[in-house]
Amino acid sequence: MQSTSGTVSDARRWVILATSLLAAMATTCLASGVAFLIPRLHADGMSLPAASVLASAPMVGMVATTVLWGWALDRVGERRILLLSLSLTVVATAATTVASALGAPTWGLWLGLFTGGAVSASTNGASGRIVVGWFPAHQRGTAMGIRQMAQPLGVGVTGLTVPVLAQHFGATAGFAVFVVVAVIALAATALTIVDPPHSTSAAGTDAPNPYRRTNFLVRVHAVSVLLVVPQVALWTFVPAWLMIARHWPPLQAGVAVTATQVVAALGRIAAGRWSDRWGSRMRPIRIIAALAALLMAALAATDAIGSPVAVLVMVAASIVVVADNGLAFTAIAEYAGPAWSGRGLAIQNTSQYILSAAAVPLIARIIEGHGYAWAYALSAVPPLLALALVPRDPQ
Repeated sequence: MQSTSGTVSDARRWVILATSLLAAMATTCLASGVAFLIPRLHADGMSLPAASVLASAPMVGMVATTVLWGWALDRVGERRILLLSLSLTVVATAATTVASALGAPTWGLWLGLFTGGAVSASTNGASGRIVVGWFPAHQRGTAMGIRQMAQPLGVGVTGLTVPVLAQHFGATAGFAVFVVVAVIALAATALTIVDPPHSTSAAGTDAPNPYRRTNFLVRVHAVSVLLVVPQVALWTFVPAWLMIARHWPPLQAGVAVTATQVVAALGRIAAGRWSDRWGSRMRPIRIIAALAALLMAALAATDAIGSPVAVLVMVAASIVVVADNGLAFTAIAEYAGPAWSGRGLAIQNTSQYILSAAAVPLIARIIEGHGYAWAYALSAVPPLLALALVPRDPQ
C-alpha cells in the first residue's frame, strides 16, 4: 500500500495518524510497562533499586540508538524504518519473554529489554515526522497531540494488563504484553503507512544545520529534559506507590492508572488544539511547566501527611506533566524542516531518554531512603527551572 503520488485522502491521513500512534505505543509500552512489574519483582525478593534498574533498561537501549535511527530516517523515509524497527521489536520482546519463562538471570532480562529499547527507538521520531508531513500547520498541534497520546495510552494499556497478569501468572505474562502490542503495530504499519511527500525529496539534501541558526532547538531540548523528570517520577513509581505504600490491589491500581492516562491522552489533544488556536507552541509550554511544579509540590505535601487527597492530586499532576511533549515535538519538526527533523526529534528523544534512565534509579533511592513525598517534592524543582528556559516562538 506504499504510495508515490504524494497525496492521500483526508480519511487516509487520519488512518495513518492512528497507525503512527499505535507504532509509538509499542515503544511506550516497552519503555514504561516494565515499571508495572516492579511490585511483583519486589515481592519475589528483588530490591526496589534493582527492579528500577531493570525497568530503565529499555530507555538505556533507546539512548544508544535513537540518533542513529534519526539519521537513517532523514535518508530512508518513515515506512521502511518503521517496518524494520517494529519487526526487530517483535523479535526482541519475544526473546525476552522466552528468557523470563526459562528463568533467565536478571542480567539476561536486562539485556533483552535493552535490546528491545534499542531496536524500537525509531517509532517516536518516525511517527512525529509523519504527522508534520501529512498535516497542515493549522492542524499539526492537534494531530501531534493525538499522536502523543501514545505515551499515556501506552502507560494505561500496560497499567491495566501487566500488574494483573504478573500477579496471577508471573512476570513472564507481563513481558508477553509487549510482544502483543508490537505485533499489532507491525501489522497496522504494513497495511496503512504511506511516506509523506517530503520523505524522498528530503533524503540526501544538503540543508543548512538548524542548530547553527539560533539556540531555539537547544532551549526546547533543555526545557523538555527538565519537564521529563516529573513524568518519570509518576510513570515509573505511581504503580508501586499505590500498591506498596497505599496497599491498593493490583487491579484497582491498574484501573486507576489507566483511567488517569486516558484523561492525560485527551489532555494532550487539548494542548495541541490550544496551541493551534493561539498560533504558539511555546506559550502553552510555559503554563504547563508552572502547573507541573505546583502540582508536584502539592502531591509531595499531601502524601507527606497521608491525605487521601494525594491520589486526586496525583491524577491532576499525571495529566499536566505530559501535556508539553506534543507541543515540543511539533515545534522541533517545524523548525528543523524535513531534511533535519529526523535528527532533531532523535536528539530530543535521546536527551529525554538519558535523563529518564538516570533519574529512575536515583528516584528509587530517594524513595527507599526518605519516602515518596521527598521524591515528589524534588521532582517539582526541574519544571521551575524550565520556566526560565522556554524560548519565544520563532518568527
